[in-house]
Amino acid sequence: MTARRRVAGWLLFPMLLASACSPSGSSDGPAAAPTASSSPPSSSAAPTSDPSALEPPPKPPEVRACYRLDFDQALEAVTHVPASSCERPHTARTYAVGRIGGLVDGAAGAVDSRPVQDAVATECPRRLAAFLGGPEQAIRLSMFRPVWFTPSLEQADRGADWYRCDVIALASEGSLARLEGRLEGLLGRNPAWKATYGLCATAEPGNPRFERVACGSPHSWVALSTVPIEPGQGGRYPGVDAVRNLGTTPCTDAARQVAEDTLDFRWGYEWPTLEQWRQGRRYGVCWAPTP
Repeated sequence: MTARRRVAGWLLFPMLLASACSPSGSSDGPAAAPTASSSPPSSSAAPTSDPSALEPPPKPPEVRACYRLDFDQALEAVTHVPASSCERPHTARTYAVGRIGGLVDGAAGAVDSRPVQDAVATECPRRLAAFLGGPEQAIRLSMFRPVWFTPSLEQADRGADWYRCDVIALASEGSLARLEGRLEGLLGRNPAWKATYGLCATAEPGNPRFERVACGSPHSWVALSTVPIEPGQGGRYPGVDAVRNLGTTPCTDAARQVAEDTLDFRWGYEWPTLEQWRQGRRYGVCWAPTP
């Protein structure tokens, strides 16, 4: 059985839409051929041409179910990790379940087809904003990310037609944080979420020790705001000089607002690279030392 994985790069950057995705699916190989018999089968004998036909379609996942996934499992396109009690430690929570047939119709609706995988990769990030609440910038300044799963090919052959959207929170660029409390509408209720799930870093942007971490982990810099970046002609990457210069004024202003001394303070700016731009990131991030 194999399971192809989605690209991990998009997970490390705070963004709403993720276009990097790999088709999912698994296969246990062809069914065994029926055994020849010298006598006719009785009326109660089960058909032998397709044993799986007797099994009912697998039930779709449940919304608000919780799972204990590790970082690598969160990147899998297909998961077989069972749900666990939300009262126990967990790292993923299902916020939406839908029908693949409601996103893609016709022959293109095969679970491992590119149209299906692209449609789910667009729908789950879109629905995360409604689940967490708050403005778009709040999600970009958090370590919350959407991940999604579709049935295996064997499950799809048995009639599974669902897709599942989970929310996770990164503790660092290679590990997941524990999810606690009520997440619905969290980003629009109380800014206290920033102390646990906010976007922070271990050093200033450009430093070799720079690593994005959740603000609940040890850190020395904190993300303040984002800077929207308009694409160049034909939607192209505007170039390093252009995207770098866009951050000077807004990041200076954002850092001054939180500085103890408005005449002597530090700030940082992280702009998207060409690779990140191709993954869908269209904004920079303003940083300042942790107060």
